[in-house]
Amino acid sequence: MFGSKERLLANRKLRVLTFALMIGCAEPSLGQNAVFPWSDPALSPDKRAELVLSQMTPDEKIALVHGHSPSKVDKVPTGVISSAGYVAGIPRLGILMLKETDASLGVSNARRTGDDAIALPSGMALAATWNPDTAFAGGAMIAKEARHKGFNVLLAGGVNLARDPFNGRNFEYLGEDPLLTGAMGGSSIRGVQSQHIVSTVKHLVLNAQETGRKILDARISNTALHESDLLAFELAIEKGDPGALMCAYNKLNGSYACENQHLLTDVLKKDWGFKGWVMSDWGAVHSVDTATAGLDQQSGAEHDTEIFFDRPLRQALADGRVSESRVDDMVRRILRSMFANGLMDPQHAPGPWDPQAEAAVAQQVAESGIVLLKNEGNVLPLAATAKRIAVIGGHADIGVLSGGGSSQVVPKGSLVLPSPAGVPSWIEGVVYHPSPPLQAIRVRAPKADVTFDKGDDIAAAVARAKAADVAILFVEQWTTEAVDASLRLSEHQENLIRAVGAANPQTIVVLETGGPVLMPWIDSVKGVVEAWYAGSRGGVAIARILFGEVNPSGRLPVTFARSADQLVRSSPACLITPGQEELKAGSEKVCTVDYIEGSSIGYRWFAAKRTKPLFPFGYGLSYARFRYGTMKLTGEAGLTATITITNTGSRAGLETAQLYLRKGPTRNEQRLLGWVQVALQPGESKTVAISAEPRLLANWDENGRVWRIDAGTYEVVVGSDASTVAAQGHTMIQAAEFKPTTSPVN
Repeated sequence: MFGSKERLLANRKLRVLTFALMIGCAEPSLGQNAVFPWSDPALSPDKRAELVLSQMTPDEKIALVHGHSPSKVDKVPTGVISSAGYVAGIPRLGILMLKETDASLGVSNARRTGDDAIALPSGMALAATWNPDTAFAGGAMIAKEARHKGFNVLLAGGVNLARDPFNGRNFEYLGEDPLLTGAMGGSSIRGVQSQHIVSTVKHLVLNAQETGRKILDARISNTALHESDLLAFELAIEKGDPGALMCAYNKLNGSYACENQHLLTDVLKKDWGFKGWVMSDWGAVHSVDTATAGLDQQSGAEHDTEIFFDRPLRQALADGRVSESRVDDMVRRILRSMFANGLMDPQHAPGPWDPQAEAAVAQQVAESGIVLLKNEGNVLPLAATAKRIAVIGGHADIGVLSGGGSSQVVPKGSLVLPSPAGVPSWIEGVVYHPSPPLQAIRVRAPKADVTFDKGDDIAAAVARAKAADVAILFVEQWTTEAVDASLRLSEHQENLIRAVGAANPQTIVVLETGGPVLMPWIDSVKGVVEAWYAGSRGGVAIARILFGEVNPSGRLPVTFARSADQLVRSSPACLITPGQEELKAGSEKVCTVDYIEGSSIGYRWFAAKRTKPLFPFGYGLSYARFRYGTMKLTGEAGLTATITITNTGSRAGLETAQLYLRKGPTRNEQRLLGWVQVALQPGESKTVAISAEPRLLANWDENGRVWRIDAGTYEVVVGSDASTVAAQGHTMIQAAEFKPTTSPVN
């Protein structure tokens, strides 16, 4: 039997041996002092990082603060996976190589078809669920696949706000509201990191359009920025605790985001207490001075004009322009996140990869995020009496559309079509995930005559529609990173909708889009369903909604305008020729965008201008019916609204009750304060409480660098969306102030 001292030594040696096996090394030689004291998981991540740091050479530190792009390296090291990037490990100290992959919507499989990857629906679809638990499950699903494939860093966590509907990358993000975005983004990050994978949060900040993203200078006041885009990041970081943060391409108030000291050091690291590391976007570094501003790691360094965090950083250290303590802080942050997320500890094997089980998660997200926008005459759900169903357009016989760029997932069986003219050559192409809605519709209508027309010839489509009891018309808009989008569907598709709608009064339009589109044709059809980019099981999810197997519960995370003149900007502010959006350092061309709306993004802008959108933020129909009772408010220890909701319909359903600020003692900006989802059977009533997030009651005080709640009367409403008032009231709230790091969390 071992004594306590012998048992301790034996356990320590066992931990070291397990650790060595985990990182693929032979057992360290005890004679060479290779027992790693930092391999003990009982120590704090900070202590473990400090222990490693004390043993590192200058060369090893430099190696850890810059990463590489496998596609641009002549000789790829053993163990590197063809993917977004890698950071060399330090075998001597047992430090793992960081293996990074895109993205938020699945494991981007290095542009390979034939993979078993599972594609989640778009970020916009995920946000439309308004369910943080669903976001957690989606993040965990992606991370499981990432572990199975050998990755340990996911370049996920996109929480840029959708300031403009034409942003080509909006489909990756989580809508226009900071509270919804922060809550959903934070939960997704937690889901990723629950699987011992580091997640980023990105792209800090105001990467609000793709056109000109590398030459754009975003201008906005610090106060407005804190109350909108930065608030989304603050909440996501607080709720998700990401191991890393990625800074953006664009400038912010004259300084590149990746070398903006106020942003990266004063706000992120000091005000928010962020303990992870800041990595650059690929090609976003312009000088070695980014190190003193707060950048900790140059990522995909070959995409920049120089590997600034190698020889130039060594020279800056020698010249005294960058201090040793700053480099140590850079390294310490990287190591700490690796320890905090379990990358350096023995882990259970991820087990066999089960694509079917994980695809079920993707289907659940899709079904929960599909939004029923119009249902005139209860054209949906489809009745069993429909004997002739015409399915038209949208490649519905092939699959469902996905968004393009670094987030692109290409599951086995996907259709990849060439990109349109003007799209950068590195974009994969237009990808359709292999889940055809036509097949899923036929499964659910085995006795009906279900026909299909591609929709290329309007006359042929009209003939098909006339011969049917109901016409289901799929229309699409492909959006992608690096290129912004039009707000309109193609002219052909708009004409097709009008023609089919005129030919068959029971026409339903299914939208496959990355975000809002204008609908001048909406009066031509009875039903409209927003399916977004629906992922690996999208076709099945759409069919289950259409046939009523699933009651639609999705709610819009963005506002759909009636016309472009209702928007702050009706087109990208930087109108430049193709290719200029990829200009690198040294270009003299700069595009300045003045965000005159400040924090009044989306529904806040519509409320301020007293304009009525086509479909408001938070909107979504159901096959159930809901009635709201009288609201009770309390202003003690914050603000809480209590209300009873009843399902007056004949179907079970899920209602998303939303609490909005209408007026405060010093400002009248409408703000989402909180929400709650309640599942109700027919005739059932439940009383729910919605607590307001304190930062949405407060205003940012830039001088004091605090959130400040002013004493006075606050007017709030509860409803099913940002424009609907089901109940309203007011209450007194006492003055309060708090720093970001001490903000209460609901």
